[in-house]
Amino acid sequence: MPKLIVGLGNPGPQYSWTRHNAGFMVLDRLSSQAGIPITKKAFSGLCGDGNWLGERLFLLKPQTFMNLSGRSVAEALRFYKLSLSDLIVIHDDLDIPFGKLKLKEGGGHGGHNGLRSLGQELGSANFVRVRVGIGRPVHGDTVNYVLQNFAKNEMDSLLGILDGAIDAIEMIMKEGLPKAMSIFHAKDYA
Repeated sequence: MPKLIVGLGNPGPQYSWTRHNAGFMVLDRLSSQAGIPITKKAFSGLCGDGNWLGERLFLLKPQTFMNLSGRSVAEALRFYKLSLSDLIVIHDDLDIPFGKLKLKEGGGHGGHNGLRSLGQELGSANFVRVRVGIGRPVHGDTVNYVLQNFAKNEMDSLLGILDGAIDAIEMIMKEGLPKAMSIFHAKDYA
């Protein structure tokens, strides 16, 4: 069954290593490992398609900025004639400690503007999410925090986290969400 895998983030080199771009980072790493370049311009984003694990994959990085990313995803789902059950969204999550991954289907947006946009544009939040923990700031506001680059000590763990997210996506595709949740919720990559 084909899957649309979406990484949420903000376009532009100034955002490349920010916490809010964790979804883009995972998708870029998946693109590299799967040999599926994300270079085509379509759906107000950058996309690529190919095969991975014997499945047809469509990869999408909306280029609309986070708060409008739902439009891009809705366009891609319509074009590829896919449903919400074929969608996996990767995003950062303030409520999960750095170094942890959480997986779930459905739920609220938790203040995440990308998820808010997806819910509005898709008419539902019933899609699989790979949530990359970025933790909360000790002091200061969350808007500045998510737009800051990962700290140096966090960068040392980042590759393991990205690879963990890819392993989680692989398990979701092969063995289903419940099995993946039972394995990956216990892991700590920091």
